[in-house]
Amino acid sequence: MTALKVTLTVVFLIICVALMVIVLLQEGKSAGLTGSISGASETYWGKNKGRSAEGKLEKLTKYGVILFMVLALILNIL
Repeated sequence: MTALKVTLTVVFLIICVALMVIVLLQEGKSAGLTGSISGASETYWGKNKGRSAEGKLEKLTKYGVILFMVLALILNIL
């Protein structure tokens, strides 16, 4: 039981560090009024955001947070 807990804790810490790095790599969403005036959402990258690096980082963030929450619950139960 303790080996499982230690292993899950190490994986949990790796996920925590990975989430911090992924969040810091993402672009800011502070386009504000100038982004909407210049039509930033109408560009090629705005339409195909899921295929870009930014879209991949957002997906990694979602999956990382889900893993984080599941491991946090499991470690709390153990």
